[in-house]
Formats: sequence, structure tokens, C-alpha cells
Amino acid sequence: MDSLEARLRDTGQEHLIDALARLDGPARTRLEAQLNALDLPQVHRLVQQLVHAENALPYADLEPPDVINVPASTAELARDRQARAVGEDLLADDRVAAVLVAGGQGTRLGFDGPKGALPFGAVSGRTLFTHHAAKIDAIRTRYGCGVPWYVMTSPQNDEATRAIFAADDWFGLDPESVRIFVQGTMPAVDRVTGRILLEAPDHIALSPDGHGGLFPALRRHGVLDEMRERGITTMFTFQVDNPLARVARPEFLGHHAGAHAEMSSIVVRKRDPTEPVGIVARSRGTTVLVEYSDLPDEFAQARDTSGDLRFWAGSIAEHAIELSLAERVTEDRAGLPFRKAVKRVPYLDDRGVPVTPETPNAVKFESFIFDALPLARNVVSVEVVRGEEFSPIKNANGNDSPATARRDLNREYGRWLDAAGVTVPRDAAGDPTVDIEIDPRYALDADQLAERIPPGFLIDGPLFLDAARGNGGRTAPT
Repeated sequence: MDSLEARLRDTGQEHLIDALARLDGPARTRLEAQLNALDLPQVHRLVQQLVHAENALPYADLEPPDVINVPASTAELARDRQARAVGEDLLADDRVAAVLVAGGQGTRLGFDGPKGALPFGAVSGRTLFTHHAAKIDAIRTRYGCGVPWYVMTSPQNDEATRAIFAADDWFGLDPESVRIFVQGTMPAVDRVTGRILLEAPDHIALSPDGHGGLFPALRRHGVLDEMRERGITTMFTFQVDNPLARVARPEFLGHHAGAHAEMSSIVVRKRDPTEPVGIVARSRGTTVLVEYSDLPDEFAQARDTSGDLRFWAGSIAEHAIELSLAERVTEDRAGLPFRKAVKRVPYLDDRGVPVTPETPNAVKFESFIFDALPLARNVVSVEVVRGEEFSPIKNANGNDSPATARRDLNREYGRWLDAAGVTVPRDAAGDPTVDIEIDPRYALDADQLAERIPPGFLIDGPLFLDAARGNGGRTAPT
């Protein structure tokens, strides 16, 4: 106990000694265990750097990045075909793993549970987890490969996520081919004093350590060693809330491998200067990603001679990451840098009375995957068409909501059906007038749909092309 007291005093957390003194028995043991598990010197450094010091912008002297643009010429189409062949070889050789970042809760969407369990399918009512699992299965079938699926949860939703996967029979996948692991946590601290907050007398206020916590979690749970043993060289990381995600897209993997890159990013053109997405840029010769909240307005609003945004390359949080980079990042305790997020966090005051703040009162420490970009030996940024690959579900209504995701999926599937020669009923604006879903197991892309759809296929109402019902199978809502 003396050692813990000394460490608390040395790191400016003396108030926790008093908190311990108010407890006895199992409650005291629980709080002691939590405090002993903390890296108190690290917390102290972060408080000094991110709470007590003025934070400068992480990057300066920004320039637009080099980007492999969406193909617009015969030569660029040939370039992408070559990249696709390389990516398909990677998949067929069992060198790629899919890593899903799924630690979020559906609270902002008015949904009680892991965000991946959100029912979003306009016709089937299927969940995000179901949809992504179907993509994994379809990729395995197409390329005759394993593509292990790793799912990173948070402490808040880990138990619920595991129960959902088990209850849904692992969405038709072999349970041995899916690995769920939980990310780490960091203590929340008072935004003025830097004191660690308590959420209960015997419990520190903890929060997930950000999606950059992927790297230490991969090492802590033995996933990096497992990947190395399986011959995996490349991870494709993606977010649970984007139903349009093209998981392990071969063209992207091929561009990444062709450049001998250690980390690559998929980008889309920003809708407008204020869209809340990070931008890929160059800073003093290094590729970086700058969070929208850190991007000075002069850069966000800057335009080129054609009137287009100079910094248009918005990240959709999908990356190809070499195992070598993940191993190097986690070799020492420093890892990726932490950043601060100012949030409202309920806590106990010095008298042990619960307080629910009305304004942001705390700093959470989070790391971000993209901060590995400057550490990578080579990087590539690949542009994709937003409407084909990016429609996240982040808000209950308005932009980036379930409604806009369903709209964008309808549009994408409508384009696939057009290309297959099927007449899609449309309104005056050109949008499908019926809801459309295509199970990835039925068709993973437009080319596969054209091969599978029966001649003379007609759409006479809401459509769900379902692999379980065979060639030409369809279901409609009851």
C-alpha cells in the first residue's frame, strides 16, 4: 500500500489516497487493483502535456497529398486493373486479414446496444454485423481463401457483442475464423486540475483508448503473433458504421502492395469545407492525417485555381496496414501519441457525491490509427467514389444517418441492376422508388450481379436478392 500511496503522491493524484481511505473490504481491493493497473507516470506525463500545457497544432506547413485518383482515362483504368490483379493474388495467397473497429455504442442513434447490432437493412432489417459478415464470407468464397476476421470491441460493448455473435451463430461463419478482442482503456481526468475522476467510490472513470488502441490491443491479445504464424502480411481495417465499405478491396490492396507501402488510406472528396472528416495531407515531406477539429480554417477553406478545395482528401478510416508496422509501433511502451478529447463525464466530488456535469468537465486520452502514418516507411492514398464506398451511420437524422445510408445503398444497388440490364423504377430525380438490398453472398459487385441475375428479371416491389434463396432469389417485406 505504501508503494501505491507513494506513486499517487509522486504523480499528483493524492486525492485517490483519501478515496481509498473511505473504503474497506472488497470495495477497497477493487479500487486498489484498478490503480495498480494504471501506468501512473504515463498519466502524469499526459496531464502535463495535454491538460496543463497549451496544445499546439500537431502539424504545420500543410500541402495537398499525393493521391491515386479515381480512374478517368484508359491508362488509369489499366492501372487499376493491374492493381486489382495484385490485390487478388494477396487475397488468394491468404496474406490478408480483415480487422473491424466496432467499439461504438448506438447511443447517438437512439439504439441501446453495440452499433454493429443496429438494424439498418431497408428490406431485410439486417444489422451492420450481419452485412459485414456476409462480405467476409463472399470474399472467402470468391478467392478461395481464409481471410480471418478480427473484431475489436470496447469494454462497454464487448460482452454484448460476443453474445450477439454467438446467438446469431456467428452469422454463418466458422467461429474459429472470427476473433473478438477488446481494446484498452484510459482514465478520464478533470480538465482543469488533471485529477483522475471516480465514477463510483470503488471505480475509476475509464474510457476506451481510441481506435489507435488497436495496435496495443493486437499485441496484448496475441493477435500479431497469431497473424505472423498464419502468414498474414497485411491488415485491412474498417469501421462498423459504414455499410458501403468495400472490405479488402483488391484494387486498394494492389496499390498498397505495389508501392511497398506499410500503411495506406482510402479517401473521398469532402462534401464541403466543414464536413467533419479528417484530411490526408503532407507536412514537411511526410504524409499525415489532420483531424477536422485540428485543421485551421485557412486550410479548410483554401481553394485552388479551379475553385476546388485544396485539402479535399477526406479519410473514411479504412486502411491497409502491414504487420511489420504494427509490430514496430508496439515494440516499446510509447506507441502512438495520445490526444485529448474534452467531454462531459459524470463523477464523484471530494465528498463522494455524484455529479452529472452540464458542460464538458473532463479530458479523455485517445490515440488514433492514423497517427501511425508518419511512422510508415511508405504510404499510399487511394481515392474512391463516395457514393459507392462511403455512407457512414453516425447520426440519428440528417446527414450520415440510417436514412442516408439506405438511400446511398439503394442508389448503388440500382446502378448495379442498371448495368445488368434490369429496369429500375425511378423518380424524377433518378433515385430508385423501391428499396433494394443485395446480399454480398449473392453478388459482391456489379460484375458478379450481371453474371447471376436471371434473364428477364423484373422489379415489382421492394427487393432483397438473397443468396440463401438461390440464383434469382428474392424476398420482400411481409
